Amino acid sequence: MLSLEVVIVLLVLLLAIIMFATEALSVDVVALLIVVTLIVTGVVSPQEGVSGFSNSATITVASMFILSAALFKSGAVAGLGNRLARLFQYNFWLAIAATMIGVAVVSAFINNTPVVAIFIPILAGAAAKSGNNLGKMLIPLSFASMFGGLCTLIGTSTNILVSGIAADHGLEPFGMFEMSKLGLIFFGAGIIYMLAIGIRLIPKRETSQGLVQKFGMGDYLTEIVLLENAPSIGKKIDESPLKRKLDIDILEINRQGQRFFMPSHQMVLEKGDILKVRCNLEKINELKDRQGIVLKSDAKFQDKDMESDKVVLVEAVIAPNSEFEGRTVKEISFRQKYGATVLAIRHRGEIMREKVANTVLRSGDTLLIEAQKDKLDFLRQLQLHGRNTFLIVSEVGLQKFKKDKILLVATAIVGIITMAALNILPIMVAALIGCIFLIITGCISMEEAYRAIDWKVIFLLAGAMSLGIAMDNSGAAVLLSGFLIEIAGSLGPTAVVSILYLITVILTSMMSNNASAVLLAPIAIAAAIAMGFDARPFLMAITFAASSSFMTPVGYQTNTMIFGAGNYKFMDFVKVGVPLNILFWIIATFLIPVFFPF
Repeated sequence: MLSLEVVIVLLVLLLAIIMFATEALSVDVVALLIVVTLIVTGVVSPQEGVSGFSNSATITVASMFILSAALFKSGAVAGLGNRLARLFQYNFWLAIAATMIGVAVVSAFINNTPVVAIFIPILAGAAAKSGNNLGKMLIPLSFASMFGGLCTLIGTSTNILVSGIAADHGLEPFGMFEMSKLGLIFFGAGIIYMLAIGIRLIPKRETSQGLVQKFGMGDYLTEIVLLENAPSIGKKIDESPLKRKLDIDILEINRQGQRFFMPSHQMVLEKGDILKVRCNLEKINELKDRQGIVLKSDAKFQDKDMESDKVVLVEAVIAPNSEFEGRTVKEISFRQKYGATVLAIRHRGEIMREKVANTVLRSGDTLLIEAQKDKLDFLRQLQLHGRNTFLIVSEVGLQKFKKDKILLVATAIVGIITMAALNILPIMVAALIGCIFLIITGCISMEEAYRAIDWKVIFLLAGAMSLGIAMDNSGAAVLLSGFLIEIAGSLGPTAVVSILYLITVILTSMMSNNASAVLLAPIAIAAAIAMGFDARPFLMAITFAASSSFMTPVGYQTNTMIFGAGNYKFMDFVKVGVPLNILFWIIATFLIPVFFPF
Protein backbone atom coordinates (compact mmCIF):
# COMPACT_ATOMS: atom_id res chain seq x y z
CA MET A 1 0.00 0.00 0.00
CA LEU A 2 1.49 3.31 -1.05
CA SER A 3 1.59 6.08 1.51
CA LEU A 4 -0.20 9.37 0.79
CA GLU A 5 3.14 11.20 0.52
CA VAL A 6 4.39 8.79 -2.15
CA VAL A 7 1.15 9.15 -4.12
CA ILE A 8 1.41 12.95 -3.97
CA VAL A 9 5.06 12.93 -5.10
CA LEU A 10 4.38 10.50 -7.96
CA LEU A 11 1.44 12.62 -9.15
CA VAL A 12 3.52 15.81 -8.97
CA LEU A 13 6.33 14.01 -10.82
CA LEU A 14 4.00 12.83 -13.56
CA LEU A 15 2.35 16.23 -13.98
CA ALA A 16 5.74 17.96 -13.99
CA ILE A 17 7.01 15.70 -16.79
CA ILE A 18 3.85 16.33 -18.83
CA MET A 19 4.01 20.10 -18.35
CA PHE A 20 7.75 20.29 -19.05
CA ALA A 21 7.30 18.21 -22.21
CA THR A 22 4.21 20.01 -23.54
CA GLU A 23 5.35 23.52 -22.56
CA ALA A 24 1.80 24.18 -21.42
CA LEU A 25 3.27 26.66 -18.94
CA SER A 26 6.64 28.34 -18.74
CA VAL A 27 9.27 26.17 -17.03
CA ASP A 28 9.78 28.66 -14.20
CA VAL A 29 6.02 28.73 -13.49
CA VAL A 30 5.95 24.92 -13.42
CA ALA A 31 8.93 24.93 -11.06
CA LEU A 32 7.18 27.31 -8.65
CA LEU A 33 4.00 25.23 -8.80
CA ILE A 34 6.07 22.18 -7.80
CA VAL A 35 7.57 24.03 -4.82
CA VAL A 36 4.22 25.40 -3.60
CA THR A 37 2.40 22.08 -4.03
CA LEU A 38 5.01 20.11 -2.12
CA ILE A 39 5.11 22.64 0.72
CA VAL A 40 1.32 22.96 1.01
CA THR A 41 0.84 19.17 1.06
CA GLY A 42 3.52 18.86 3.75
CA VAL A 43 5.79 16.56 1.74
CA VAL A 44 8.65 19.02 2.26
CA SER A 45 9.11 21.75 4.82
CA PRO A 46 9.14 25.41 3.71
CA GLN A 47 12.91 25.45 4.27
CA GLU A 48 13.39 22.35 2.12
CA GLY A 49 11.06 23.71 -0.53
CA VAL A 50 13.13 26.83 -1.16
CA SER A 51 16.54 25.28 -0.41
CA GLY A 52 17.21 24.89 -4.11
CA PHE A 53 17.66 28.64 -4.44
CA SER A 54 20.59 28.58 -1.99
CA ASN A 55 22.05 25.30 -3.21
CA SER A 56 25.70 25.56 -4.22
CA ALA A 57 24.90 24.10 -7.65
CA THR A 58 22.28 26.79 -8.36
CA ILE A 59 24.65 29.56 -7.31
CA THR A 60 27.45 28.07 -9.41
CA VAL A 61 25.21 27.86 -12.48
CA ALA A 62 24.19 31.52 -12.00
CA SER A 63 27.86 32.49 -11.73
CA MET A 64 28.69 30.62 -14.95
CA PHE A 65 26.02 32.61 -16.80
CA ILE A 66 27.83 35.79 -15.76
CA LEU A 67 31.24 34.43 -16.75
CA SER A 68 29.90 33.34 -20.14
CA ALA A 69 28.34 36.78 -20.72
CA ALA A 70 31.63 38.50 -19.90
CA LEU A 71 33.50 36.31 -22.38
CA PHE A 72 30.74 36.96 -24.93
CA LYS A 73 31.13 40.73 -24.50
CA SER A 74 34.92 40.60 -24.79
CA GLY A 75 34.64 39.40 -28.38
CA ALA A 76 37.03 36.48 -27.85
CA VAL A 77 34.59 33.88 -29.16
CA ALA A 78 33.49 36.12 -32.05
CA GLY A 79 37.14 36.56 -33.02
CA LEU A 80 37.65 32.81 -33.06
CA GLY A 81 34.47 32.36 -35.10
CA ASN A 82 35.48 34.91 -37.71
CA ARG A 83 38.85 33.21 -38.19
CA LEU A 84 37.25 29.80 -38.57
CA ALA A 85 34.63 31.19 -40.97
CA ARG A 86 37.33 32.24 -43.45
CA LEU A 87 38.29 28.59 -43.92
CA PHE A 88 34.95 27.85 -45.61
CA GLN A 89 36.11 29.79 -48.66
CA TYR A 90 38.92 27.24 -49.15
CA ASN A 91 37.72 23.83 -48.01
CA PHE A 92 34.35 22.95 -46.46
CA TRP A 93 35.44 19.77 -44.67
CA LEU A 94 38.54 21.34 -43.13
CA ALA A 95 36.49 24.33 -42.06
CA ILE A 96 33.63 22.34 -40.52
CA ALA A 97 36.07 20.07 -38.65
CA ALA A 98 37.97 23.08 -37.30
CA THR A 99 34.71 24.82 -36.36
CA MET A 100 33.36 21.78 -34.50
CA ILE A 101 36.61 21.30 -32.58
CA GLY A 102 36.87 25.01 -31.77
CA VAL A 103 33.27 25.24 -30.59
CA ALA A 104 33.62 22.06 -28.51
CA VAL A 105 36.77 23.32 -26.78
CA VAL A 106 35.17 26.66 -25.89
CA SER A 107 31.94 24.95 -24.77
CA ALA A 108 33.91 22.80 -22.34
CA PHE A 109 34.49 25.86 -20.19
CA ILE A 110 31.55 28.23 -20.69
CA ASN A 111 27.81 28.01 -21.30
CA ASN A 112 27.34 26.73 -24.85
CA THR A 113 24.21 28.80 -25.58
CA PRO A 114 26.07 32.11 -26.14
CA VAL A 115 28.76 30.24 -28.08
CA VAL A 116 26.17 28.95 -30.54
CA ALA A 117 24.49 32.37 -30.55
CA ILE A 118 27.73 34.00 -31.71
CA PHE A 119 28.46 31.37 -34.35
CA ILE A 120 25.03 31.29 -36.05
CA PRO A 121 25.35 34.71 -37.78
CA ILE A 122 29.06 34.10 -38.41
CA LEU A 123 28.33 30.82 -40.20
CA ALA A 124 25.41 32.41 -42.04
CA GLY A 125 27.84 34.95 -43.44
CA ALA A 126 30.39 32.24 -44.25
CA ALA A 127 27.73 30.22 -46.09
CA ALA A 128 26.72 33.24 -48.18
CA LYS A 129 30.32 34.09 -49.11
CA SER A 130 31.51 30.53 -49.81
CA GLY A 131 28.37 29.16 -51.43
CA ASN A 132 28.12 26.35 -48.88
CA ASN A 133 24.81 25.22 -47.45
CA LEU A 134 24.05 26.70 -44.02
CA GLY A 135 22.01 23.64 -43.05
CA LYS A 136 25.15 21.51 -43.34
CA MET A 137 26.85 23.79 -40.80
CA LEU A 138 24.36 24.45 -38.00
CA ILE A 139 23.55 20.92 -36.79
CA PRO A 140 27.31 20.17 -36.51
CA LEU A 141 27.65 23.47 -34.62
CA SER A 142 24.96 22.57 -32.08
CA PHE A 143 26.12 18.99 -31.62
CA ALA A 144 29.77 20.06 -31.20
CA SER A 145 28.78 22.44 -28.40
CA MET A 146 27.23 19.44 -26.63
CA PHE A 147 30.34 17.31 -27.19
CA GLY A 148 32.45 19.94 -25.44
CA GLY A 149 30.05 20.22 -22.53
CA LEU A 150 30.66 16.55 -21.68
CA CYS A 151 34.36 17.11 -20.97
CA THR A 152 34.45 19.20 -17.78
CA LEU A 153 32.43 19.91 -14.67
CA ILE A 154 31.56 23.42 -15.86
CA GLY A 155 30.83 22.34 -19.45
CA THR A 156 27.06 22.40 -18.81
CA SER A 157 24.79 23.39 -15.96
CA THR A 158 23.64 19.76 -15.83
CA ASN A 159 27.10 18.55 -14.81
CA ILE A 160 27.22 21.09 -11.99
CA LEU A 161 23.68 20.20 -10.96
CA VAL A 162 24.24 16.43 -10.68
CA SER A 163 27.50 17.07 -8.82
CA GLY A 164 25.57 19.22 -6.35
CA ILE A 165 22.94 16.50 -5.88
CA ALA A 166 25.72 13.99 -5.18
CA ALA A 167 27.16 16.33 -2.54
CA ASP A 168 23.71 16.82 -0.95
CA HIS A 169 23.50 13.02 -0.53
CA GLY A 170 26.85 12.89 1.25
CA LEU A 171 28.80 11.76 -1.82
CA GLU A 172 31.98 13.30 -3.19
CA PRO A 173 31.18 16.11 -5.69
CA PHE A 174 32.55 15.74 -9.20
CA GLY A 175 36.07 16.94 -9.89
CA MET A 176 36.73 19.60 -12.51
CA PHE A 177 38.22 17.08 -14.95
CA GLU A 178 36.76 13.86 -13.57
CA MET A 179 34.54 13.50 -16.66
CA SER A 180 37.29 14.40 -19.11
CA LYS A 181 38.64 10.97 -20.07
CA LEU A 182 35.28 9.57 -21.09
CA GLY A 183 34.11 12.98 -22.27
CA LEU A 184 36.99 13.18 -24.74
CA ILE A 185 36.05 9.76 -26.11
CA PHE A 186 32.49 11.00 -26.70
CA PHE A 187 33.98 14.16 -28.19
CA GLY A 188 36.18 12.22 -30.61
CA ALA A 189 33.48 9.72 -31.54
CA GLY A 190 30.98 12.52 -32.15
CA ILE A 191 33.32 14.49 -34.41
CA ILE A 192 34.22 11.39 -36.43
CA TYR A 193 30.55 10.37 -36.78
CA MET A 194 29.50 13.83 -37.96
CA LEU A 195 32.32 14.11 -40.51
CA ALA A 196 31.93 10.56 -41.83
CA ILE A 197 28.14 10.11 -41.68
CA GLY A 198 26.13 12.77 -39.88
CA ILE A 199 26.67 15.78 -42.17
CA ARG A 200 25.89 13.62 -45.22
CA LEU A 201 22.52 12.73 -43.67
CA ILE A 202 21.48 16.38 -43.44
CA PRO A 203 19.24 17.28 -46.42
CA LYS A 204 20.61 20.08 -48.56
CA ARG A 205 17.74 22.54 -48.43
CA GLU A 206 18.12 25.99 -49.86
CA THR A 207 19.09 28.47 -47.15
CA SER A 208 20.88 31.11 -49.19
CA GLN A 209 17.91 32.56 -51.10
CA GLY A 210 16.51 35.96 -50.19
CA LEU A 211 14.49 36.27 -47.01
CA VAL A 212 11.31 37.20 -48.89
CA GLN A 213 11.61 33.95 -50.86
CA LYS A 214 12.72 31.92 -47.84
CA PHE A 215 9.61 32.91 -45.91
CA GLY A 216 7.34 32.58 -48.97
CA MET A 217 6.25 36.20 -48.82
CA GLY A 218 5.79 36.66 -52.58
CA ASP A 219 2.00 36.32 -52.42
CA TYR A 220 1.70 38.37 -49.22
CA LEU A 221 3.28 41.67 -50.28
CA THR A 222 2.02 44.25 -52.76
CA GLU A 223 1.54 47.98 -53.35
CA ILE A 224 -1.79 49.77 -53.69
CA VAL A 225 -2.75 53.31 -54.63
CA LEU A 226 -5.54 55.22 -52.87
CA LEU A 227 -7.75 57.03 -55.40
CA GLU A 228 -9.85 60.08 -54.55
CA ASN A 229 -12.97 58.05 -53.78
CA ALA A 230 -11.22 55.51 -51.50
CA PRO A 231 -13.16 55.18 -48.19
CA SER A 232 -9.90 55.14 -46.23
CA ILE A 233 -8.92 58.67 -47.25
CA GLY A 234 -9.06 61.13 -44.36
CA LYS A 235 -9.00 58.38 -41.77
CA LYS A 236 -6.24 57.30 -39.40
CA ILE A 237 -4.62 54.00 -40.31
CA ASP A 238 -6.09 52.30 -37.23
CA GLU A 239 -9.59 53.52 -38.13
CA SER A 240 -9.43 52.90 -41.89
CA PRO A 241 -11.41 50.10 -43.59
CA LEU A 242 -8.10 48.69 -44.81
CA LYS A 243 -7.09 47.98 -41.24
CA ARG A 244 -10.45 47.33 -39.60
CA LYS A 245 -12.11 45.17 -42.26
CA LEU A 246 -9.18 43.56 -44.06
CA ASP A 247 -6.56 43.59 -41.28
CA ILE A 248 -3.91 44.77 -43.75
CA ASP A 249 -0.53 45.72 -42.31
CA ILE A 250 0.80 48.94 -43.87
CA LEU A 251 4.60 48.76 -44.01
CA GLU A 252 5.33 51.98 -45.89
CA ILE A 253 3.55 55.02 -47.34
CA ASN A 254 4.92 56.86 -50.35
CA ARG A 255 3.32 60.31 -50.43
CA GLN A 256 4.38 62.47 -53.39
CA GLY A 257 7.89 61.02 -53.30
CA GLN A 258 8.24 61.25 -49.51
CA ARG A 259 8.50 57.81 -47.93
CA PHE A 260 7.18 57.05 -44.44
CA PHE A 261 8.58 53.76 -43.13
CA MET A 262 6.55 51.87 -40.54
CA PRO A 263 3.98 54.68 -40.29
CA SER A 264 2.27 55.38 -37.00
CA HIS A 265 -1.21 53.95 -36.57
CA GLN A 266 -2.36 57.54 -36.01
CA MET A 267 -1.16 58.73 -39.43
CA VAL A 268 -4.01 60.02 -41.65
CA LEU A 269 -4.27 58.51 -45.15
CA GLU A 270 -4.49 60.86 -48.14
CA LYS A 271 -5.47 60.71 -51.81
CA GLY A 272 -2.67 59.39 -54.02
CA ASP A 273 -0.85 57.59 -51.18
CA ILE A 274 1.04 54.53 -52.40
CA LEU A 275 0.91 51.89 -49.68
CA LYS A 276 3.25 48.95 -49.37
CA VAL A 277 1.13 46.36 -47.58
CA ARG A 278 1.23 42.83 -46.25
CA CYS A 279 -1.86 40.65 -46.62
CA ASN A 280 -2.76 37.24 -48.02
CA LEU A 281 -3.58 36.46 -51.63
CA GLU A 282 -7.34 36.42 -51.06
CA LYS A 283 -7.21 39.89 -49.57
CA ILE A 284 -5.07 41.12 -52.46
CA ASN A 285 -7.69 39.82 -54.91
CA GLU A 286 -10.41 41.44 -52.85
CA LEU A 287 -8.55 44.74 -53.09
CA LYS A 288 -8.73 44.62 -56.90
CA ASP A 289 -12.51 44.90 -56.77
CA ARG A 290 -12.62 47.48 -54.03
CA GLN A 291 -13.76 50.99 -55.06
CA GLY A 292 -11.03 53.61 -54.96
CA ILE A 293 -8.14 51.18 -54.70
CA VAL A 294 -5.79 50.17 -57.49
CA LEU A 295 -3.02 47.57 -57.38
CA LYS A 296 0.15 49.36 -58.42
CA SER A 297 1.92 46.22 -59.54
CA ASP A 298 1.52 42.45 -59.60
CA ALA A 299 5.30 41.95 -59.61
CA LYS A 300 6.79 39.67 -57.00
CA PHE A 301 8.72 41.43 -54.25
CA GLN A 302 12.34 40.57 -53.50
CA ASP A 303 14.60 41.59 -50.63
CA LYS A 304 15.86 44.66 -52.52
CA ASP A 305 12.28 45.90 -52.91
CA MET A 306 11.81 45.81 -49.15
CA GLU A 307 15.09 47.51 -48.24
CA SER A 308 16.44 51.04 -48.53
CA ASP A 309 19.01 53.30 -46.94
CA LYS A 310 16.75 53.45 -43.89
CA VAL A 311 15.17 49.98 -43.70
CA VAL A 312 16.65 46.47 -43.80
CA LEU A 313 15.27 42.93 -43.67
CA VAL A 314 16.71 40.68 -40.97
CA GLU A 315 16.09 37.15 -39.76
CA ALA A 316 16.06 36.58 -36.03
CA VAL A 317 15.50 33.73 -33.58
CA ILE A 318 13.68 33.76 -30.25
CA ALA A 319 16.25 32.25 -27.92
CA PRO A 320 15.48 29.56 -25.32
CA ASN A 321 13.97 31.02 -22.13
CA SER A 322 13.65 34.42 -23.83
CA GLU A 323 11.54 37.08 -22.15
CA PHE A 324 9.56 37.15 -25.42
CA GLU A 325 8.53 33.53 -25.00
CA GLY A 326 4.81 33.11 -24.37
CA ARG A 327 4.00 36.67 -25.49
CA THR A 328 2.56 37.96 -28.75
CA VAL A 329 4.17 40.50 -31.08
CA LYS A 330 1.36 42.88 -30.16
CA GLU A 331 1.98 42.47 -26.43
CA ILE A 332 5.69 43.18 -26.92
CA SER A 333 4.81 46.37 -28.89
CA PHE A 334 7.45 45.41 -31.39
CA ARG A 335 7.05 48.30 -33.79
CA GLN A 336 6.75 50.97 -31.11
CA LYS A 337 9.52 49.68 -28.88
CA TYR A 338 12.07 48.36 -31.38
CA GLY A 339 11.30 50.21 -34.60
CA ALA A 340 10.70 46.93 -36.41
CA THR A 341 7.80 45.05 -38.00
CA VAL A 342 7.45 41.28 -37.84
CA LEU A 343 6.38 40.13 -41.32
CA ALA A 344 6.31 36.36 -40.77
CA ILE A 345 7.10 33.71 -38.16
CA ARG A 346 8.51 30.25 -38.77
CA HIS A 347 7.44 27.91 -35.96
CA ARG A 348 8.61 24.27 -35.93
CA GLY A 349 8.87 24.31 -39.73
CA GLU A 350 5.48 25.99 -40.34
CA ILE A 351 5.46 29.57 -41.65
CA MET A 352 2.79 31.92 -40.33
CA ARG A 353 2.12 35.04 -42.40
CA GLU A 354 -1.35 35.96 -41.15
CA LYS A 355 -2.40 37.32 -37.77
CA VAL A 356 1.29 37.62 -36.95
CA ALA A 357 0.67 40.28 -34.30
CA ASN A 358 -1.48 37.86 -32.28
CA THR A 359 0.78 34.81 -32.65
CA VAL A 360 2.27 33.57 -29.36
CA LEU A 361 6.05 33.38 -29.66
CA ARG A 362 7.99 30.27 -28.62
CA SER A 363 11.70 29.61 -28.26
CA GLY A 364 13.22 28.65 -31.57
CA ASP A 365 10.70 30.68 -33.59
CA THR A 366 12.39 32.44 -36.51
CA LEU A 367 11.11 35.90 -37.33
CA LEU A 368 11.30 37.81 -40.63
CA ILE A 369 11.65 41.43 -39.58
CA GLU A 370 11.72 44.73 -41.41
CA ALA A 371 13.76 47.01 -39.17
CA GLN A 372 14.94 50.60 -39.24
CA LYS A 373 18.70 50.63 -39.69
CA ASP A 374 19.20 53.17 -36.93
CA LYS A 375 17.45 50.76 -34.54
CA LEU A 376 19.70 47.77 -35.29
CA ASP A 377 22.14 48.52 -32.49
CA PHE A 378 19.22 48.61 -30.08
CA LEU A 379 18.03 45.25 -31.39
CA ARG A 380 21.52 43.81 -31.01
CA GLN A 381 21.55 44.82 -27.35
CA LEU A 382 18.95 42.10 -26.80
CA GLN A 383 21.62 39.49 -27.57
CA LEU A 384 24.69 40.98 -25.91
CA HIS A 385 24.07 39.96 -22.32
CA GLY A 386 24.54 36.19 -22.44
CA ARG A 387 20.82 35.56 -22.13
CA ASN A 388 20.23 36.00 -25.87
CA THR A 389 16.62 37.09 -25.68
CA PHE A 390 16.61 37.79 -29.38
CA LEU A 391 19.25 36.50 -31.76
CA ILE A 392 19.79 38.25 -35.10
CA VAL A 393 20.79 35.59 -37.64
CA SER A 394 21.40 37.83 -40.62
CA GLU A 395 24.72 39.64 -40.94
CA VAL A 396 23.80 43.25 -40.35
CA GLY A 397 27.05 44.76 -39.16
CA LEU A 398 29.64 44.32 -36.49
CA GLN A 399 28.70 44.11 -32.85
CA LYS A 400 30.52 46.19 -30.26
CA PHE A 401 32.81 44.20 -28.02
CA LYS A 402 35.15 45.02 -25.17
CA LYS A 403 38.27 43.56 -26.78
CA ASP A 404 40.57 45.19 -24.23
CA LYS A 405 38.97 42.95 -21.57
CA ILE A 406 39.73 39.60 -23.22
CA LEU A 407 42.84 38.98 -21.10
CA LEU A 408 41.01 39.80 -17.86
CA VAL A 409 38.12 37.47 -18.68
CA ALA A 410 40.50 34.68 -19.70
CA THR A 411 42.43 35.16 -16.45
CA ALA A 412 39.22 34.84 -14.42
CA ILE A 413 38.15 31.64 -16.18
CA VAL A 414 41.60 30.04 -15.91
CA GLY A 415 41.74 31.03 -12.24
CA ILE A 416 38.37 29.42 -11.52
CA ILE A 417 39.35 26.22 -13.30
CA THR A 418 42.69 26.05 -11.50
CA MET A 419 41.28 26.68 -8.03
CA ALA A 420 38.53 24.11 -8.50
CA ALA A 421 40.77 21.50 -10.16
CA LEU A 422 43.41 21.71 -7.42
CA ASN A 423 40.74 21.76 -4.67
CA ILE A 424 42.02 25.11 -3.45
CA LEU A 425 38.43 26.36 -3.27
CA PRO A 426 35.02 24.80 -3.93
CA ILE A 427 33.77 25.52 -7.44
CA MET A 428 30.97 27.75 -6.10
CA VAL A 429 33.37 29.98 -4.19
CA ALA A 430 35.85 30.11 -7.07
CA ALA A 431 33.06 31.06 -9.50
CA LEU A 432 31.76 33.82 -7.22
CA ILE A 433 35.27 35.25 -6.84
CA GLY A 434 35.65 35.19 -10.61
CA CYS A 435 32.37 37.07 -11.09
CA ILE A 436 33.32 39.73 -8.55
CA PHE A 437 36.72 40.15 -10.26
CA LEU A 438 35.03 40.69 -13.64
CA ILE A 439 32.61 43.26 -12.21
CA ILE A 440 35.32 45.20 -10.36
CA THR A 441 37.56 45.29 -13.45
CA GLY A 442 34.72 46.56 -15.64
CA CYS A 443 34.47 43.50 -17.86
CA ILE A 444 30.78 43.38 -17.10
CA SER A 445 28.57 45.75 -15.12
CA MET A 446 26.36 44.69 -12.23
CA GLU A 447 23.29 45.43 -14.31
CA GLU A 448 24.64 43.28 -17.16
CA ALA A 449 25.45 40.52 -14.67
CA TYR A 450 21.84 40.45 -13.49
CA ARG A 451 20.61 40.35 -17.08
CA ALA A 452 23.08 37.59 -17.97
CA ILE A 453 21.56 35.15 -15.50
CA ASP A 454 18.85 33.04 -17.07
CA TRP A 455 16.40 33.25 -14.20
CA LYS A 456 14.06 30.72 -15.76
CA VAL A 457 16.82 28.14 -15.49
CA ILE A 458 17.52 29.14 -11.88
CA PHE A 459 13.86 28.74 -10.93
CA LEU A 460 13.73 25.47 -12.85
CA LEU A 461 16.71 24.11 -10.91
CA ALA A 462 15.30 25.21 -7.57
CA GLY A 463 11.88 23.72 -8.26
CA ALA A 464 13.25 20.47 -9.59
CA MET A 465 15.55 20.16 -6.57
CA SER A 466 12.60 20.46 -4.21
CA LEU A 467 10.97 17.58 -6.10
CA GLY A 468 14.17 15.58 -5.72
CA ILE A 469 14.08 16.20 -1.94
CA ALA A 470 10.43 15.13 -1.88
CA MET A 471 11.28 11.90 -3.68
CA ASP A 472 13.87 11.15 -1.00
CA ASN A 473 11.68 12.17 1.94
CA SER A 474 8.61 10.25 0.80
CA GLY A 475 10.40 7.09 -0.31
CA ALA A 476 9.30 7.56 -3.91
CA ALA A 477 12.94 7.40 -5.07
CA VAL A 478 13.39 4.05 -3.34
CA LEU A 479 10.13 2.77 -4.81
CA LEU A 480 11.07 3.76 -8.39
CA SER A 481 14.60 2.43 -7.99
CA GLY A 482 13.05 -0.86 -6.87
CA PHE A 483 11.20 -1.10 -10.19
CA LEU A 484 14.43 -0.39 -12.02
CA ILE A 485 16.31 -3.08 -10.11
CA GLU A 486 13.49 -5.54 -10.66
CA ILE A 487 13.70 -4.96 -14.42
CA ALA A 488 17.48 -5.02 -14.86
CA GLY A 489 19.05 -5.81 -11.49
CA SER A 490 19.48 -9.51 -12.26
CA LEU A 491 21.60 -8.55 -15.29
CA GLY A 492 24.06 -6.67 -13.11
CA PRO A 493 24.93 -3.01 -12.48
CA THR A 494 26.10 -2.42 -16.05
CA ALA A 495 22.58 -3.13 -17.32
CA VAL A 496 21.14 -0.66 -14.78
CA VAL A 497 23.63 1.99 -15.93
CA SER A 498 22.64 1.32 -19.54
CA ILE A 499 18.92 1.62 -18.79
CA LEU A 500 19.43 4.81 -16.77
CA TYR A 501 21.33 6.31 -19.69
CA LEU A 502 18.58 5.33 -22.15
CA ILE A 503 15.74 6.63 -19.95
CA THR A 504 17.57 9.95 -19.49
CA VAL A 505 18.12 10.37 -23.24
CA ILE A 506 14.45 9.69 -23.94
CA LEU A 507 13.27 12.12 -21.24
CA THR A 508 15.74 14.78 -22.34
CA SER A 509 14.47 14.58 -25.91
CA MET A 510 11.09 15.76 -24.63
CA MET A 511 11.89 18.15 -21.78
CA SER A 512 14.65 20.16 -20.11
CA ASN A 513 17.89 18.25 -19.64
CA ASN A 514 18.32 19.82 -16.20
CA ALA A 515 14.86 18.68 -15.12
CA SER A 516 15.54 15.17 -16.42
CA ALA A 517 18.80 14.95 -14.48
CA VAL A 518 17.31 16.26 -11.22
CA LEU A 519 14.36 13.87 -11.38
CA LEU A 520 16.45 10.78 -12.14
CA ALA A 521 19.49 11.42 -9.93
CA PRO A 522 17.73 10.48 -6.64
CA ILE A 523 16.49 7.26 -8.28
CA ALA A 524 20.02 6.44 -9.43
CA ILE A 525 21.44 6.99 -5.94
CA ALA A 526 18.70 4.89 -4.34
CA ALA A 527 19.32 2.10 -6.86
CA ALA A 528 23.06 2.13 -6.15
CA ILE A 529 22.48 1.92 -2.41
CA ALA A 530 19.96 -0.92 -2.78
CA MET A 531 22.38 -2.89 -4.96
CA GLY A 532 25.35 -2.15 -2.73
CA PHE A 533 27.40 -0.35 -5.38
CA ASP A 534 29.10 3.02 -5.68
CA ALA A 535 26.61 5.59 -7.00
CA ARG A 536 29.23 7.29 -9.22
CA PRO A 537 28.70 5.27 -12.42
CA PHE A 538 24.91 5.55 -12.08
CA LEU A 539 25.11 9.34 -11.72
CA MET A 540 27.58 9.60 -14.58
CA ALA A 541 25.15 7.75 -16.85
CA ILE A 542 22.53 10.43 -16.14
CA THR A 543 25.03 13.28 -16.45
CA PHE A 544 26.39 12.24 -19.84
CA ALA A 545 22.96 11.30 -21.22
CA ALA A 546 21.28 14.53 -20.15
CA SER A 547 23.73 16.57 -22.24
CA SER A 548 23.55 14.29 -25.29
CA SER A 549 20.16 15.15 -26.74
CA PHE A 550 20.59 14.89 -30.51
CA MET A 551 17.26 13.37 -31.60
CA THR A 552 14.89 16.35 -31.55
CA PRO A 553 15.07 20.12 -32.05
CA VAL A 554 13.41 20.67 -28.66
CA GLY A 555 15.54 18.38 -26.52
CA TYR A 556 18.41 20.81 -26.10
CA GLN A 557 18.37 24.59 -26.26
CA THR A 558 21.09 24.92 -28.91
CA ASN A 559 19.09 22.60 -31.21
CA THR A 560 16.10 24.89 -30.74
CA MET A 561 18.20 27.93 -31.64
CA ILE A 562 19.37 26.55 -35.00
CA PHE A 563 16.09 24.94 -36.06
CA GLY A 564 14.59 27.84 -37.98
CA ALA A 565 17.86 29.40 -39.15
CA GLY A 566 18.93 26.14 -40.79
CA ASN A 567 15.54 25.64 -42.47
CA TYR A 568 15.34 22.20 -40.84
CA LYS A 569 12.45 19.83 -40.37
CA PHE A 570 11.84 17.75 -37.24
CA MET A 571 12.87 14.53 -39.01
CA ASP A 572 16.29 15.98 -39.90
CA PHE A 573 17.26 15.72 -36.24
CA VAL A 574 15.82 12.22 -36.02
CA LYS A 575 17.83 11.02 -39.03
CA VAL A 576 21.11 12.52 -37.85
CA GLY A 577 20.61 12.28 -34.09
CA VAL A 578 19.24 8.77 -33.52
CA PRO A 579 22.36 6.94 -34.84
CA LEU A 580 24.55 9.29 -32.81
CA ASN A 581 22.53 8.69 -29.65
CA ILE A 582 22.76 4.93 -30.20
CA LEU A 583 26.54 5.23 -30.67
CA PHE A 584 26.90 7.22 -27.43
CA TRP A 585 24.62 4.76 -25.60
CA ILE A 586 26.85 1.84 -26.62
CA ILE A 587 29.99 3.75 -25.58
CA ALA A 588 28.42 4.70 -22.24
CA THR A 589 27.26 1.15 -21.51
CA PHE A 590 30.72 -0.33 -21.95
CA LEU A 591 33.01 2.49 -20.80
CA ILE A 592 31.25 4.09 -17.82
CA PRO A 593 32.01 1.01 -15.68
CA VAL A 594 35.63 1.18 -16.89
CA PHE A 595 36.23 4.83 -15.96
CA PHE A 596 33.90 4.80 -12.93
CA PRO A 597 34.10 1.31 -11.35
CA PHE A 598 31.25 -0.05 -9.28
